[in-house]
Amino acid sequence: MRKFDDWLNRALEDMARDAGEDVETYIFRAVGARMLMELKHAGSPDLETARAHLLDRGVFASDAMPDISAVINDPDRLHALYATELLDSPPEEAYDRITRAAAEALDAPHAAVSLVDVDRQFFKSTAGMGSDTDEERQTPLSQSVCQYAVANGTALVLDDARVDPVFRNHPAVLDGSVVSYLGIPLMDNAQNAVGTLCVYDTKPRQWRPGHVQVLSDLAALATERIFGH
Repeated sequence: MRKFDDWLNRALEDMARDAGEDVETYIFRAVGARMLMELKHAGSPDLETARAHLLDRGVFASDAMPDISAVINDPDRLHALYATELLDSPPEEAYDRITRAAAEALDAPHAAVSLVDVDRQFFKSTAGMGSDTDEERQTPLSQSVCQYAVANGTALVLDDARVDPVFRNHPAVLDGSVVSYLGIPLMDNAQNAVGTLCVYDTKPRQWRPGHVQVLSDLAALATERIFGH
């Protein structure tokens, strides 16, 4: 069996300490994340079962993410969302132009106009995501990073979510879907956020103020299209 040398053992101890974990927990979390990533990439039907077992065994903290349900379920926000009549609507070229422009301008492999419902995230438009079927155009809310931008009402910037103390245990981060993320909330005149314009990558990215400004400008175009203001 291969073993770490003294230098690697010291590095492992330092990294676990920096993460606020003991070495055993740090190793279990790393192995669990690798399992989820490989199951996802293989398209395995066991992905959700494995995630549930890892949560049950305490490898990942099920309560690590902040509770934002009050904001997501706010009646005024939901009224604004449903009034758009965009949930489950077909793709439209006007939105597709915006997501393509976002992906190209920020050199990102994935971009989306997402709408955040009480129990799911619906993609009105995507670039680089292969969202052709109804199933591919939505995810459970538990898989949504966008919901946190919606709840906070401000840009969400993650250079490397794997080392972020809040997002490192997020399901989409654990299975390798999202490593870096930049999302701008789409808000009506009453400041109700119904979704986001976001870009993300499966590798770390350093998002600069210029990136945030460009995506904010494109999000304004999406907002004008949605709310007519």
